[in-house]
Amino acid sequence: MVGLKEGRAVDLAINGMYPGHTLLIVDDHAVFREGLRRIIEQQKDLTVCGEAANADAALPLIESLKPHLVILDISMDGMSALELIKTIRHKYSRLPILVLSMHKEYLYAERVLRAGANGYIMKQEDSTKVLAAIRYVLEGKTYVSESLTQQLLRGLTLGKNNSNTSSLELLSTREFEVFRLIAQGHGTRQIADSLQISIKTAETHREHIRAKLSLKTSFELIQFARTWGANEKVL
Repeated sequence: MVGLKEGRAVDLAINGMYPGHTLLIVDDHAVFREGLRRIIEQQKDLTVCGEAANADAALPLIESLKPHLVILDISMDGMSALELIKTIRHKYSRLPILVLSMHKEYLYAERVLRAGANGYIMKQEDSTKVLAAIRYVLEGKTYVSESLTQQLLRGLTLGKNNSNTSSLELLSTREFEVFRLIAQGHGTRQIADSLQISIKTAETHREHIRAKLSLKTSFELIQFARTWGANEKVL
């Protein structure tokens, strides 16, 4: 746990001494966690009860601290954010989850919502919008930007097209994580290490991805992924 002494945090949670709603921040950048905590704790109705750098650290804190909301990023080592969202939703069905990420909304938001998150907002937004998203999700609502709402509605009324972006919807959660690592330039061994899977399993995922995307060779897969990856983050 980072930013709070765990024993004191647990005691405060058990004794009900946290004011208002309690939030757990899961992000692999300590400086970002600290900045977000300061913004949140300026609010009388919100308190950060704990911080974690990855899923392995987050899960036991959820159990012990019982936060009212989990805020997490897409990128983290070990268990992917998408897998973490699914795990949280399975174990704590009513616990709200807000994704706060640098990755472009239209590439990730629909997928994280399907995984079980209750909202998606980008890190480039100002603190007022982030706080509004937090409160919106705490009220039991689903938060996405107005532009994404319109995009999702168009998708429902017009149907999915055959663009490169929509073709990625064919990928499973694990395949999508492998694809994202390919886009970042990782080889099979690095992918296996990052996702804590065997090299053979990583190779199998690559083949399934290539087949689902109708790409003939590994080179085509790499080129496709890198082109997609070049537009993945907001710079």
